[in-house]
Amino acid sequence: MIHNIDIKKTAVDTLELEANAIHKLINTIDQDFVDVTNTILNMQGRVIVTGIGKSAIIAQKMVATFNSTGTPSIFMHAADAIHGDLGIIQKNDVIIALSKSGNTPEIKVLVPFLKQTGNTLVAMVGNLNSFLAKQANFILDTSVDREACPNNLAPTTSTTAQLAMGDALAVCLQTCRQFSDRDFAKYHPGGALGKQLYLRVADLSDNNGKPFLAPEANIREVIVTITKFRLGATAVIDQGTIIGIVTDGDIRRMLEKYEDLSGLTALDIMTKSPKTIDREELAVEALHRMRQSNISQLIVVENNTYQGIVHLQDLLKEGII
Repeated sequence: MIHNIDIKKTAVDTLELEANAIHKLINTIDQDFVDVTNTILNMQGRVIVTGIGKSAIIAQKMVATFNSTGTPSIFMHAADAIHGDLGIIQKNDVIIALSKSGNTPEIKVLVPFLKQTGNTLVAMVGNLNSFLAKQANFILDTSVDREACPNNLAPTTSTTAQLAMGDALAVCLQTCRQFSDRDFAKYHPGGALGKQLYLRVADLSDNNGKPFLAPEANIREVIVTITKFRLGATAVIDQGTIIGIVTDGDIRRMLEKYEDLSGLTALDIMTKSPKTIDREELAVEALHRMRQSNISQLIVVENNTYQGIVHLQDLLKEGII
């Protein structure tokens, strides 16, 4: 083991090389990039992304990003393609082939077959004079000055450039389609991320009770109601209008303030103008409002009509936090 290597400097040099490579890509965004984006937007099929070696791994990541942002996409390994996987390709598909050199044996064998299908072929390539580049309909230039690898061999800077170019294309497609967070949620229904994007306040509050009291309710009624519904609060309703909320905190403050509780009512101890949220809002928005106001409950409404209470614990149970 060599002990005199400056590890921090090596790491910084690597990141600087890769950052510079990505920055250099800005100058490669040309009309071909625009035409590729428009071709994919107008296609009737899917995007087929192919590559070999490390480029194949980047191709798989591109496919995952495309699919999750509204662009149907399939990965096809360049080596497997010439052994049967060419059947994946349909007549309306757009093919993106990734290769640093553009001259690997697998690519040279594959490209003529791709040309025979008549599909649009896009080369994401680091050598503009390569076999792949010359055969492609469009070129996405991912040329780099050198690899971060000290031997200038292991794909590092070049795959970073491919990854960034793929992300740029995916984001352009997503933006052109006006692909919203609601659309995104359709493709990410699982886990906390999915719940943040689709779970509504009503999905939580409808499972709770709807504790409420009249303003003249006595303290015993207030405490019994809060205890019964286990939401740490109850709404105070007067002739159908929400006029306040009584929380566990209000009860504690009452005990500190008053010696004689016998004549107190909900009206005396409630918090006026309570924070509310519409039942159709996303549950994650409820979390934001609770954090902003440093509270644990929100009154749930529909057209200003009381619908229930959503509690911080509801969000915890669903993994929103």
